[in-house]
Amino acid sequence: MKKILFFILLAVSFSFYAQKDSLNLGDSYADDQIYVSISYSQLNDQPSLISKSSFSYSLSGGFIKDFILNKQGNISFAAGIGYGYDFFNHKLKVEEQNGTTTFSSDNTINSNFYKSHNIEFPIEFRWRTSTANEYSFWRVYTGVKFLYNISNSFQFEDSNSNKFIYKNVSAYDSLQYGLTLSAGYDEFNINIFYGLSSIFKDAQINNENINTKILKFGLIFYFL
Repeated sequence: MKKILFFILLAVSFSFYAQKDSLNLGDSYADDQIYVSISYSQLNDQPSLISKSSFSYSLSGGFIKDFILNKQGNISFAAGIGYGYDFFNHKLKVEEQNGTTTFSSDNTINSNFYKSHNIEFPIEFRWRTSTANEYSFWRVYTGVKFLYNISNSFQFEDSNSNKFIYKNVSAYDSLQYGLTLSAGYDEFNINIFYGLSSIFKDAQINNENINTKILKFGLIFYFL
């Protein structure tokens, strides 16, 4: 399966390079791309009892299709699909018993991790300084990204070194979304994701609503 996927991506790459090489200045073109990003991540809007998360990171990659909106080709709309992985070193204690998720604060635990695997659906409005045969250019892409969770797990270790793992907890919101911004030159671009939806549904800790959201900032690389 991996070999088949590799050859498909290779064929797509050659086809796009061949298309670009045949273009002349003023021709219509699209900037279809494969993207890869790495980000430093934080859990935002945490409950008052919970401190900020420690070092955490996110990885993502996928393909995005470009739809030109003007004759010059420097303004476009884009939509794509990809995969994202999140790893959070956080402070909120999450447990699942009999289909019910409970939340608490426990300063005695030694480690506390949260991992998620998501299908990404980015939608962007794009501005750039490219032309049909100019591949190095300035860009500003802004939009919204929807995340559909396919797997999540919460793991912590207590003071006696006992490990507890809870997978696909019921309070986790499988559909999330946030605003995105990518800006830079050529393949080197900064990338920001500002989550607008909480990662939990109808969650509380000590009668306080848990509205935890995800904030990411890092680098995104575009290929093709």
